[in-house]
Amino acid sequence: MKTLLERFVRLFSSFGLSCVLLILLALLTWLGTLEQVNTGLFEVQKKYFESFFLVHQAGPLSIPLPGANLVMCVLALNLLVGGILRMRRGAATAGVLVVHLGISLLLVSGFVKTYFSNEGHLTLFEGQRSNSYQSYYRWEISIARPLGGGNVHELLVPQEDFVDATGARPVTLVSDELPFDLEIRHYMRNCRVMPKGPMFEVTVPVVDGFFLQADALAKEAEHNVAGAYATAVLPDGTRTEGILWGLDDAPWTVSVDGADWTVDLRHEQYPMPFSVELDVFTKENHPRTNMPSKFSSDVTVLEGGSSRPVKIQMNEPLRDQGLVLYQASWGPSNARPGDPLFSTLSVVRNPADQFPLYACIVIAFGMVMHFSRRLFRYMRAEARR
Repeated sequence: MKTLLERFVRLFSSFGLSCVLLILLALLTWLGTLEQVNTGLFEVQKKYFESFFLVHQAGPLSIPLPGANLVMCVLALNLLVGGILRMRRGAATAGVLVVHLGISLLLVSGFVKTYFSNEGHLTLFEGQRSNSYQSYYRWEISIARPLGGGNVHELLVPQEDFVDATGARPVTLVSDELPFDLEIRHYMRNCRVMPKGPMFEVTVPVVDGFFLQADALAKEAEHNVAGAYATAVLPDGTRTEGILWGLDDAPWTVSVDGADWTVDLRHEQYPMPFSVELDVFTKENHPRTNMPSKFSSDVTVLEGGSSRPVKIQMNEPLRDQGLVLYQASWGPSNARPGDPLFSTLSVVRNPADQFPLYACIVIAFGMVMHFSRRLFRYMRAEARR
């Protein structure tokens, strides 16, 4: 048993393993960069950098590779065992040990960012206010019933519960709070609603003269519009069919016992602990062009009974209660002078937002410790000569 443990420690603390892992990371970065030409950043990120295993297509060859997720996990283990646990402890290695601790903190921040953060956007015209933001890529199904007085009883179905309903076999969503079961089938990541005509040969259901036509995935993932077929199954066996589409003007409505329930496929919504109201959006163009040189948003942050003004612009985000709001874009791009403009703020909820800064400070401190000691030893040796 001791020999086996020694072999394990020797393997995962070896400098050779570190070199192999860094080469694999460089290879995955290179392949992922090339792949972006065809599939876009989001798909590449999921395939190469957020996976444990992948298959890379090199012409007719299928090459299995470890994903960056697996490589980084093994690299973290290699750093922990070889760079911290097995390192000789003393004045000579104190700085190097601190550097390794800083690098470990960087790896931890990446882990937290991958598994415990979310991101989206908040788009406002001047005078508009919101206390939530929506995902760029993820979808959810909202099932709601008005209660009167502006109150709504709402159930949310996360993407994971229906994303596999890609064929004719349905995924059934059941809840004690619903007077019907909801079947989802033919889920499509990117599609559009088309009217049924005599020239179309349709292999999917047609509802009220319309059907969903699947489109190729957009290179920019945020441009994909999801869709699916839904069937409400009432307790008496009555079935009502509808189409859910991400860009519908109004949600699908199901009437049960005199109550109307709305079913809507939309981008996943995230609540914020405060509200943001856009007061003024400012855009400055380059001289004699319509290209913006800079743009910014003057907003009011409202929380409880208090409010405070904040200016959000490039490289100057709003940080508050674990959220970071960046100035991302504006529109509409074809707006004429005097037309109202909207401002789009990217919103990131990342518990490890400041970890990279702390890690860099620790690494810098460790390097100063190590090289200062080497410098003093060199100066003493020169003085003795």
